[in-house]
Amino acid sequence: MKSAGLKVFAPATVSNVGCGFDALGFALEKPGDEVVVRKSGTRGLRIVSIQGDGGKLPRDPQLNTAGIAASLLLKHLDMADMGIEMEIQKKMPIGSGLGSSGASAVAGVFAVNELLGRPVEREQLLPFALAAEGVACGSQHADNVAPCLLGGFQLIRDHESSDIVRLPVPPGIYIAVLCPKIEVLTRDSRQILKSSVPLGDAARQAANLGAMVAGMFRSDLELISRSMQDYLVEAQRQHLIPHYPLLKESALSLGAIGCNISGSGPSVFAMCHHSMQAETVGEAFSKIYTNKKIKHSIILSPINQAGVQLY
Repeated sequence: MKSAGLKVFAPATVSNVGCGFDALGFALEKPGDEVVVRKSGTRGLRIVSIQGDGGKLPRDPQLNTAGIAASLLLKHLDMADMGIEMEIQKKMPIGSGLGSSGASAVAGVFAVNELLGRPVEREQLLPFALAAEGVACGSQHADNVAPCLLGGFQLIRDHESSDIVRLPVPPGIYIAVLCPKIEVLTRDSRQILKSSVPLGDAARQAANLGAMVAGMFRSDLELISRSMQDYLVEAQRQHLIPHYPLLKESALSLGAIGCNISGSGPSVFAMCHHSMQAETVGEAFSKIYTNKKIKHSIILSPINQAGVQLY
């Protein structure tokens, strides 16, 4: 009889957060990916089932981010031949700008580490998830995997050395996310970005990022609001999102702290002062897309401080 196994949940994430391209990210309470792992009599790691992906994701553990991250951990522990079965349930859209591939990577490596009795500390799992994310997206960036793994609001100072700083979250902040039913792959979205930017724009972006961090530490929502301006990426990617300027104008007119593209898109997030405001902004987002006859969903969530967890 097959054992029930060990089950984990890895949350969706919002990255970039306006001024922090590849440097800022935070975790949501929902949605996310679920992974079940169990020991097996068959040698090696096997992905025995994937649900919720519409048949898009490979079951080959060397091609799937959950399998890649878990395999790298097993190799690190000199346990590559250990028999493990993995089941993946995608409960978040692929190519949504909410860290889908990163969530799978984190869920896979965290689940296997738990199954083995936690031989590696949580923070030390980051390089394995980061390497898997690099295979999926074409480059390693931790602004999704770090908050997914560790929870909270994370600043990535350096991806290669996993130099990461957890930022405090001002009380009350709530997030409204619009998820259009269209797919934008991170790899494709990165390819449209210019390889150089004007010096003045880089300077303004750096100033906003510094002020954003200061605003988080001081719980200064007005400073955070002034700082959530993106001079580098937003203008290049907004055409991927139907009616993006109208969405942003709507959120800001309702008093949202800030509004921008989540990750590489097409999801759009608004940072709000409290849950009631987030609900109002979410309703406004939905009304715009309903009127335009664009399929979508709305997520309302506080910032998830826990990250990936055992179910």
